[in-house]
Amino acid sequence: MPKPKKTNPEIEIKLHITNIPKILLKIKNLRATPQSRLREQNTLYDTPESQLRRRKMLLRLRVETSAPRNAPSTNREERVIVTSKAPPVPQRNSKPSRYKIRAEREQVASISSLQYAKTLISLGFRPTFRYDKFRTTFRLPNLHLDLDETPAGTYLELEGQPKAIDRAAKSLGFTKKDYLRATYWDLYAADCRRRGTKPKNMLFRAK
Repeated sequence: MPKPKKTNPEIEIKLHITNIPKILLKIKNLRATPQSRLREQNTLYDTPESQLRRRKMLLRLRVETSAPRNAPSTNREERVIVTSKAPPVPQRNSKPSRYKIRAEREQVASISSLQYAKTLISLGFRPTFRYDKFRTTFRLPNLHLDLDETPAGTYLELEGQPKAIDRAAKSLGFTKKDYLRATYWDLYAADCRRRGTKPKNMLFRAK
């Protein structure tokens, strides 16, 4: 089994996107390097007592498959990634941050997503929330940008050091007031409240 990456601080913000062609043009003007569009199928796991959620921790099983536009993403080779996240160690006299900061560790699994899911369940975890998205990643020397198309709207994640985030966000036409630290569960739950529906799983409707 491959060794997991060392724990690193994840510093990011989200921006709500209402015009995809416009933001793609702005990202292109930044000369960011684009990568292939992927379909992500994510499942969060927790104990029956929700111990991870209560500790503001996360355990996620992600399945990535290629997803070119206007083409089905079924029957494609999958890449399975297991991620754990936890709050950073609190600093004395620190002020609330406008950025979402978490300790993160990732591991690319050498077994199928079905096998890994069975392993997690055998260890006492259970699936608690599933969410889908299409992600297109763009890379800059000190920053990467993820354009996420989800059933609850489109968001651009900027991950890197705060100065790099601020610089890119300003170039894209956003201010610090636009920064979101919400999780996709938070955004989905808020969207359900607006539509008057009960939150379940954030999944694309089958065509």
